[in-house]
Amino acid sequence: MSTETPTLSAVPSTLRIPLAARAYGGTLFPHMAVDDRNAAHALARMCDNGQQWLRDRQSVYGTLARTQRFRDQAREFLTRHPDAHVVNLGCGLSDYLQWIDNGQMCMTDADLPEVMAIRRKILPKSNERHALAELDLASTDWWDRLGLPASRDADPVLLMSEGVFMYLEPTTVNTVLATFGERAPAGSIFTFDVMCWLVIGRAKHHTSVKHTAAEFNWGPRKLADLTAPHSRLSLQSEAQVMGSYNLFYKLLQPAFKVLTGVPFYAVYTLVAGT
Repeated sequence: MSTETPTLSAVPSTLRIPLAARAYGGTLFPHMAVDDRNAAHALARMCDNGQQWLRDRQSVYGTLARTQRFRDQAREFLTRHPDAHVVNLGCGLSDYLQWIDNGQMCMTDADLPEVMAIRRKILPKSNERHALAELDLASTDWWDRLGLPASRDADPVLLMSEGVFMYLEPTTVNTVLATFGERAPAGSIFTFDVMCWLVIGRAKHHTSVKHTAAEFNWGPRKLADLTAPHSRLSLQSEAQVMGSYNLFYKLLQPAFKVLTGVPFYAVYTLVAGT
């Protein structure tokens, strides 16, 4: 098997963290295993045995918990819209199609060109309903470039973005959410994970991210920040990621939200109204 050690810029380099968690995290947390059939192979192709990232048990658990949340939300959405278009914004080397493909839906995995160049070698398209696309969320035309609906009267779509929003600039986050609010057909959902504003500028204290050059740039100060970019947006759900990690987190997270008004780390789901 050929291997390569790709050189990735700051934020793309963080893709190794969730990849290692999905590949080997089940050895640490068997009840949380997601049975990713491609992650170990992809990590090996990148000359990474994953051991550096597995030392960060909290991030491993968090990755597995959020993966389950994204997977289950997509499955639930597809029970209502079986031929929907699902788009993973900032996909890295994740492969949600292995868990959610119902034989009818269409999937687009999209990320920066440097990431997609690696993905095309390691994780090529699965079938004719699967597309790979270059994406820069800082570009204002990202919606059209991904072939998303031109009309609000179209069928609902599902957008997901895992491990991305905390690295985006605040103006980019607001623009992305405003675009979704303006363009998405009614009933479309956008689900993403992010930590709160207290982590901004503190990546050097994160056990895994400190080994990359990435920085945390955005997190909500209040829940209203999530829906403020457009009047059609409403918050459908918030799922705290680390609540079941241990008793400390189980007790801390409700108290943290009472004190700050937002969860420390959660998967949020926004829905586009009529």
